[in-house]
Amino acid sequence: MPIRPATETDWSAIWPIFQEIVQAGETYAYEPGTSQVQAHSLWMELPRQTFVYEQDGRILGSYYLKTNQAGPGSHVCNCGYMVASQARGLGVASAMCEHSQQIARELGYLAMQFNFVASSNSGAVHLWSKLGFATVGRLPRAFRHPKLGLVDALVMYKWLANA
Repeated sequence: MPIRPATETDWSAIWPIFQEIVQAGETYAYEPGTSQVQAHSLWMELPRQTFVYEQDGRILGSYYLKTNQAGPGSHVCNCGYMVASQARGLGVASAMCEHSQQIARELGYLAMQFNFVASSNSGAVHLWSKLGFATVGRLPRAFRHPKLGLVDALVMYKWLANA
């Protein structure tokens, strides 16, 4: 399996992927000018675990897994996935999502929730739906897309227990 836990030395390969995606402003609600220090904190320090998808010595993608809410909501996790532009369409996101569900179950999570999926991100919406996630909420005009203007943000959810 080309997916493994991220190490600190992986950050130099993750950062360009993060930077390209966040600067585009089309899929994540991070400030386009997020600094490398801020990004490191968001992607490597705050999550419970971070993983990389590596092939032939090159990191093609990364994802994090974290508890979505504290206390009574702590049985639900949240993930974020980023794939290098040159690796899109090769199944990297699909493999990372399937891997994250396995890891989530091993860590004792009962469900996975994506809090803020831009409805204009049709590739992600299609993939998450294909992998069993239901759209359980729609936030009208909640995401400011740099080209399309205000688009809806989706809340997507999958029950992992006994799945």
